[in-house]
Amino acid sequence: MKFFLLNMLLVVLIACRTNPKVQSSEQAAAVNTLPYYNGADFMPLWLSTKDSSYRLLHTIPSFSFTDQDSLAVTENTFRNKIYVANFFFTTCPGICKRLTTNLVKVQNALERDTSVLLLSHSVTPETDNVARLKQYAASFGVISGKWHLVTGNREQIYHLARQAYFADEDFGKQKTINDFLHTENVLLIDKHKHIRGIYKGTSELEMQTLIHDISILEHETF
Repeated sequence: MKFFLLNMLLVVLIACRTNPKVQSSEQAAAVNTLPYYNGADFMPLWLSTKDSSYRLLHTIPSFSFTDQDSLAVTENTFRNKIYVANFFFTTCPGICKRLTTNLVKVQNALERDTSVLLLSHSVTPETDNVARLKQYAASFGVISGKWHLVTGNREQIYHLARQAYFADEDFGKQKTINDFLHTENVLLIDKHKHIRGIYKGTSELEMQTLIHDISILEHETF
């Protein structure tokens, strides 16, 4: 009888360790929320909105650009919205086409979800005018109002990219406005302007992760 009880206890212990439904509260929280990213090192921070550090988190500042439909695009365009941000240019012969193609899949997967938008900044605004952005958008099936391809002041775009989105491959190096910005990073921004995810835009697998993470954000409670 004693031997039988010991065996039963062993079975229960193994089941608890291998059953994915048996989790600590910390593990459960990690599954049901996303970290915050506060700097260019992209060190994940797991915080509650009740944490005293929450109000000190990095946020995306104000901006003003023009999209492919000649519409003004500002931070107010994304008020109470989750959005996906990246940087590109229409004459890019390499990664930009793969990146845009992958983002089209994200757009299409979330086409009916009005709480999610996409924002792509041109890093060559001096050549990527509204007409060129419109043509580029049409060639990829970009949906107006859902996905904004923007142009504007080069200095503002580069400053925003490096200081707000930390979107540069060599983030540890000192850069100037004359240093070309080139990155395949795609960033996930929550409704409170916080960075919540970073993904390799040329990877289809990471874009699927992005779509999944957007679902997690949509179910967050504050």
